[in-house]
Amino acid sequence: MSAIPLTVRGAERLQEELQRLKTVERPAVINAIAEARTQGDMSENAEYDAARERQGFIEGRIAELEGTLSNAHLIDPSSLEAEGRAVFGATVDIEDLDSGDRVTYQIVGDVEADIKANLISVSSPVARALIGKSEGDVVEVKAPAGVREYEVLGVRYI
Repeated sequence: MSAIPLTVRGAERLQEELQRLKTVERPAVINAIAEARTQGDMSENAEYDAARERQGFIEGRIAELEGTLSNAHLIDPSSLEAEGRAVFGATVDIEDLDSGDRVTYQIVGDVEADIKANLISVSSPVARALIGKSEGDVVEVKAPAGVREYEVLGVRYI
């Protein structure tokens, strides 16, 4: 498996999720399975089936997180010296030239992307357009709704 780029903060969030799954979720689902077993016939026990399904999800997520973290290539944005250019880990302030809307995104790895938290994947169209750009540059992003133009208002490494 190749190296997976992660910000330090992203790796910490994944580590916290892994810890919660192992110490809280896994024991809770084991107890739910044990409780469901006491209710008799397993073939018609919906609680048992639900608990086993939940256990499968938890174990799969634990394996996924462990694999990701073991192959992680950590990047600390605060230690970057990219001379004001947008790079992996950078926080970029942009303005939509059509609407005037301003937004701030951090460019992160695929596994830590969360658009609701303004964390965009390095492989997303917006991030690909921003990579290498500096304050004052105008970028075109080909989106499903058409081409959008953004001006880079600032680039920070936090």
